[in-house]
Amino acid sequence: MAAGASVADALNKQLQGRPIRLAHGDLRFVQQSELPEGEAYEAFIHRSARVPTRENQHDLLNGLIWLHWPLLKAGLNAAHIDALKRSGGVQAQRGPLRDALTVVDENAALMWAPPELCEALEQRDWPGLFIRLRPLWTQVRLDLIGHALLEKLMQPRKPICAHVLLMPMGSVSTQQDAALDPAWLASKPFLPLPVLGVPGWWAANEAESFYADTGVFRPAARAQTG
Repeated sequence: MAAGASVADALNKQLQGRPIRLAHGDLRFVQQSELPEGEAYEAFIHRSARVPTRENQHDLLNGLIWLHWPLLKAGLNAAHIDALKRSGGVQAQRGPLRDALTVVDENAALMWAPPELCEALEQRDWPGLFIRLRPLWTQVRLDLIGHALLEKLMQPRKPICAHVLLMPMGSVSTQQDAALDPAWLASKPFLPLPVLGVPGWWAANEAESFYADTGVFRPAARAQTG
């Protein structure tokens, strides 16, 4: 990022020559001050195609996800708007769909993997997932799409956990093709995955003893997303 440039300016520079077209115009990043008082963040994005952006790492990473996953982010935004319309606007309780959409936006990962690995993850079979079936990880595609998750990983800690959505193998050819069904998300199909356990992502996990920490790699009966 050039010295003196704002986060919004730096992100907008990446749009030069390759615009992202949303329903109500081309995507732009703007200062947080452009968000009118009392207007919901998601509603403002939907009507204006502008993303309020603060001067911090969190919003920079959010912008980078917009640049790399524009259709997915636009789909999340549209689902928020539909939910807001059905509920009559912003309510004290967000409801299961908007809660799930926020989880995706902040902390989700998309995983395409062989069925054996999917089953092991669903069962919280950590030795199976990371040790016995370790060779199968060469067939895995794991994309971190939550910008808060990426921010946490800037200071890596073993307990950092993604909310994983298992995707059908062969269901996507490019990042821009990915789409998430709101009804599916409302059922909260997330699975917890301690991301530093992913083979090749952290040197310490080459040792099998890395996975013996039950405070992180929790047995199924005690497993929690987070």
